Amino acid sequence: MPENYRKDPEAVSRLTKDQYRVTQKNATEPAFRNEFWDNKEPGIYVDVVSGEPLFASVNKYDSRSGWPSFTVPIEPGNVVEKRDIGLGMIRTEVRSAHGDSHLGHVFPDGPADQGGLRYCINSAALRFIPLDDLEREGYGEYRTLFGQAEQTGQTEQTDETRSASR
Repeated sequence: MPENYRKDPEAVSRLTKDQYRVTQKNATEPAFRNEFWDNKEPGIYVDVVSGEPLFASVNKYDSRSGWPSFTVPIEPGNVVEKRDIGLGMIRTEVRSAHGDSHLGHVFPDGPADQGGLRYCINSAALRFIPLDDLEREGYGEYRTLFGQAEQTGQTEQTDETRSASR
């Protein structure tokens, strides 16, 4: 894992049109039509520009918003919150600290038992690193976030499989 994350001009030049619009121009991708809104695979999400670790699947939940939603960042120092008064309302924008990528917004309507926050993030701002690839990609230290079942290749149960097993 890189020691010093930064806005990498080469990474910016490789962004897709949608990734550029979201991360560099503060756009929002369409709900339910983005890469990670329904991803249930274990792993972590990093900034597509800087590679800095942002969120983990263990803190992801279905907010029914159509965007990936998380209760907490895995590295709070890698996420910056800024007041956003666009669209005629006051919101809190979320940006990556080192890449300065627009990620999305944080709202106070998340699960109360997990702190009450919902980090509503654009898939286009993220690169997903599956659990099995963490070491190879240089993010091995984050393997400890995942339970024993996930580390042995078994994934966390979905709501449907939990209900079926009751």
